[in-house]
Amino acid sequence: MNIRMANFDDAAPLVEFNQAMALETEGRRLDPQTLKSGVEAVFQDDKKGFYVVAESGEKIVGGLMITFEWSDWRGKWFWWIQSVYILPELRGQGVYRKLYDFVKERARAQGDVYGFRLYVEKENTQAQQVYEKLGMKTSHYLMYEAKAE
Repeated sequence: MNIRMANFDDAAPLVEFNQAMALETEGRRLDPQTLKSGVEAVFQDDKKGFYVVAESGEKIVGGLMITFEWSDWRGKWFWWIQSVYILPELRGQGVYRKLYDFVKERARAQGDVYGFRLYVEKENTQAQQVYEKLGMKTSHYLMYEAKAE
């Protein structure tokens, strides 16, 4: 298993992963062209974030995206872990742990990252258990959202 920074050539499997994740976790089918544009935009502008992938042989078997939030309270960054997806047949085999360890090491090397945040569907208890096993805890914050109109 090789964990590495993703590149533009990895966009197609990342689009597929996002499509599968949306269907699996929310029962939603995302617009393929919007999703493709959204994934590719990350590769075209590193201020948007970056992707990390796990590959076995020549096949991408998992991935995640990191986006950034500046904390004025801490004078450092939070990295948001997003778009986590592992192929179903490889879940429970430590793929996410390897991705997360890679991200943590990159953050330590950068030196200005305070911590990591992510959100997870309330009903996705399996993912919650994975995150807790890796030392993450539920936050005291609730998340709200609204569309910009």
